Amino acid sequence: MSGESPGPARRLRVDADPETVERGLASLVLTLVELLRQLMERQALRRLDEGSLTDEQAEKVGYTLMRLDERMTELTDHFGIAREELNIDLGPLGPLLGDR
Repeated sequence: MSGESPGPARRLRVDADPETVERGLASLVLTLVELLRQLMERQALRRLDEGSLTDEQAEKVGYTLMRLDERMTELTDHFGIAREELNIDLGPLGPLLGDR
């Protein structure tokens, strides 16, 4: 038995391809940024509905969210990641970003 090679369950390999690692890291970071963007958008909409934002504040928030969305598109295009890919499956809790 000492001459046997380890079975498939014992073989562990790390995919250290720089492009794969870079894309995976970019995907993770962009997923977190997208989560924050969505949370900020929901908060802004809630505050608009409550009337707790001035017209100037609402305009600034809208412009900021629009620019962030444009930048996200630029970054996902640069890394070849579709916006739909920006999510993490949390198992029984469902997807991190929920339904879009």
